[in-house]
Amino acid sequence: MNRLTLHTVRFGAACLTGLSLWAALALPAMAQSFPSKSLRIIEPAGPGSAVDVFARKLTTGLAQRLGQSVIVENRPGANSAIGAREAARAAPDGHTLFHANINNSLNDLLSNDPCCRLNEALIPITKLTSTPLVLVVFPAVGVKTLKEYLALGKSQPQTLTFASGGNGSITQLLGTKINLVTGIQAREIPYKAIGAELPDLLAGHVGAAYLAPVVVAQHIRSGKLIALGVAGARRIPILPEVPTLAEAGLPNVEASGWNGLFVPAGTPRAVIQRLQSDVAAVMATPAFREDAQSLGYELGGEGADEFSAYIKSELQRWGQVIRDGNIKAE
Repeated sequence: MNRLTLHTVRFGAACLTGLSLWAALALPAMAQSFPSKSLRIIEPAGPGSAVDVFARKLTTGLAQRLGQSVIVENRPGANSAIGAREAARAAPDGHTLFHANINNSLNDLLSNDPCCRLNEALIPITKLTSTPLVLVVFPAVGVKTLKEYLALGKSQPQTLTFASGGNGSITQLLGTKINLVTGIQAREIPYKAIGAELPDLLAGHVGAAYLAPVVVAQHIRSGKLIALGVAGARRIPILPEVPTLAEAGLPNVEASGWNGLFVPAGTPRAVIQRLQSDVAAVMATPAFREDAQSLGYELGGEGADEFSAYIKSELQRWGQVIRDGNIKAE
């Protein structure tokens, strides 16, 4: 190696060291100056929906901690993909957040579009809530327990019906998984969105559905619907008398609707950590904890790495169901 080459190598190494040192110093400084303007949360669900309401509850406490206003902008449509695309194109500076839900991860499984994949184009901050679904049936179906429901399904194939939120929805995948695991052949009746099936369910036009606890709790208590099981790891305070599916005789079948906050890829790690810390602090207040218990959901607040691992596990779980059930994108 001649002197000129050696000098060039040393100069390059010095530049790299300098850049690394600058980056190490710049990130904490960026976090200290963050936020420098108002924040917006892109909400892929419509105004007044459960996830929209929760996002708006979060903004007051988050704005107080950040010292900047936080606004919610609704961008519904395309199974939550419209809002995801807009968020992924935003500047990666922490001032644009995306309120993703489980539909976004299911979109990633069914679509080859890399525009806005969770954990890639959109990076996790923290999970906000998780809500186990409840299997409910119309009383005229004639069953009161999960075992009776499955026995009826096996004795009369294609007779039972279950409502879903449409292709790729978590309710479709849960119904499909139960069909695959138990061997029953309940027929899917798709609706345009999760929750849109409730009027038909209450009228007996569809036999069963998988819905959020807060949606069905009053109808269970009034006898208009019968709860057969909670698709979660434990019973929930809002419906303490309803067993989990595992307790009712169907182990290893769980499904929850979840949502969380994300930022565009490239957002500094220090900014993500600041956002996670502040969001977790807001959700740790007594008001949020009481609200969660009354509505039947669990609060998140975990770190970005833990949330990222959870998303990967969800992709693996439901990806298998999509393959086994031969579910295709529409």
